[in-house]
Amino acid sequence: MKTRGQRSPRLTRRQFLALTGAAVAIPQILASRVLGADGQPGANERLTVAHIGVGGMGSVHLRNMKFFRDKGMVNIAAVCDADEKRLAAAIKEVGPGVTPYRDYRYILERRDVDAVIIATPDHWHAVQCVHGCEIGKHVYVEKPSSVTIAEGQAMIDAARKYKRVVQVGSQARSAKPAHDACQFIRNGMLGRVHTVKCWHTLNPVGGTEPDAEPPPSLDWDLWLGPLPWRPYNAAYCPGSFRWFLESGGGNIRDRGAHCFSVIRWCLDADHQSPVSVEATGTPPPKGLWDCPPVMRVVYTFKNPDWQLIWEQPGEKLGRADFGIVFHGDKDKLVVNRDGTQLDVERKALDFQVPSGGVHVARVDKHTDYNLNHKEDWFNAIKTGQRPIMDIEIAHGTAALCILGNLSYILGRKLQWDGARELIIGDEFANRLLSRPQRYPYHI
Repeated sequence: MKTRGQRSPRLTRRQFLALTGAAVAIPQILASRVLGADGQPGANERLTVAHIGVGGMGSVHLRNMKFFRDKGMVNIAAVCDADEKRLAAAIKEVGPGVTPYRDYRYILERRDVDAVIIATPDHWHAVQCVHGCEIGKHVYVEKPSSVTIAEGQAMIDAARKYKRVVQVGSQARSAKPAHDACQFIRNGMLGRVHTVKCWHTLNPVGGTEPDAEPPPSLDWDLWLGPLPWRPYNAAYCPGSFRWFLESGGGNIRDRGAHCFSVIRWCLDADHQSPVSVEATGTPPPKGLWDCPPVMRVVYTFKNPDWQLIWEQPGEKLGRADFGIVFHGDKDKLVVNRDGTQLDVERKALDFQVPSGGVHVARVDKHTDYNLNHKEDWFNAIKTGQRPIMDIEIAHGTAALCILGNLSYILGRKLQWDGARELIIGDEFANRLLSRPQRYPYHI
C-alpha cells in the first residue's frame, strides 16, 4: 500500500486528456467583463462554477447555485452527467447560457471555471476531486469523501499541494440544530461524554435483476469510471450503488458519514482516531446487494476515552429513522435525522452560552443549511482559510465508515494506528486500504 509520503508519477493535464480521449479542440468560454447591476459585483468578480453529477443531491446543488447566481455571487458555466436524461433536466433547471457535457474532463479543461461541485456516485468522488485540484479548481464534493483510505489521502495531498479549497458535503455542520448540540456539549452540559450511539434502519436486500443493455441515455463506461468493468445491471444505479460494499458501502457510509461528522464536531474530536474497530453483521440472503442488513460497529477511542457505537437497527430513542444519542456522566442528548432534516432536544435549542463559555463558529446567513455550507466554502475560497468540513476532517470521518465495513468484511477486530493510518499487525487488512482503479479513470 502506498503511504502518505510516497507519490505516484503523475501525468500532466495534456497527457491525461490525450490518453483519455478528451484532448480535442474545446472552445474556451471567456468570463464576462460586463459590470453587474448597481450593488452587485461585476461578472468577472464572481466565482464561476461547474456541476459534475446533477441527479439526486446534485439537483439540490443546482438549485443552491441558482440562488447564489440570482444574488450576483456566482456564474454557472457548465453541467455534466453520464446520463443524458439527467443532463437535459439540469439544463432545463438552470436555463440558457450553460454548456452541457457528458464527460467531466471537458469541464476541467475550461480555464474560465474556478470551482467544481461534484455529486457523482461515491466511487467517483476521489478521482474527480484530485483531478480538479491538479488543474487548479476549488472543489465542493459530496460525502462520503472517498471509498478507500488511500483515496482520502490522495485528496488531502492534492488539496494541499495545489492550494485548493475542498469542502465536503456533510451539511449538518452548517445546520443550526447541530450547532446548538455542539455548543451544548462543548460547554459541559452532559459532563464527560463516554458513549455515543447511532441507530439506523436496516440496509435493504435486493438486486435480483438480470444483466442487460444499458439505457440509451446512459454512458455506462463513464458511470463505472474507476470500478472494474462489469455488464450493466439495473440493480447498480442510479441510487442503488449505495447497497454495494465496493461502490457505496451501505447506510454506514451514506448516513454514517453525516452522523459521524456531527459526533466528531460536537466532541471536538476531528483529529482523534479510534484505536480499535470491531464490526458484526448478517450477510444478505439473496441478490447482488451485499451490504449487511443488520450491523453493529464499536469504535474505541483513547485519550480522551469514549466509545462510538453504530447499530442497525439499534435502540430508537428519537422520532426519526436514524439519529444519535450522546451519553455523558451528567445527562444525555438526542439528535434526530429525518431524511434531509435535523433536530435536537429543546434543552440544547434553548441553551445560552455563558460568559467565558465556548462559542462554536458557523455561517448563519440562511435558513437552508445547504446554502450556509456553500457560503462557508465561498468564504474559504476568498480568505484562503479552511472550510468547516475541510477534506482532512472529512477524510477522518470517511475513515470510520471504511474501517467499519472492512472489519465486517474480514470478520475480525482491527487495531488502528491513526497517526500512520495503518492497521496494526494485519498486513492482509492493510492491503485493503487501497485498491486498483480502472484505466484511465484513476488518480
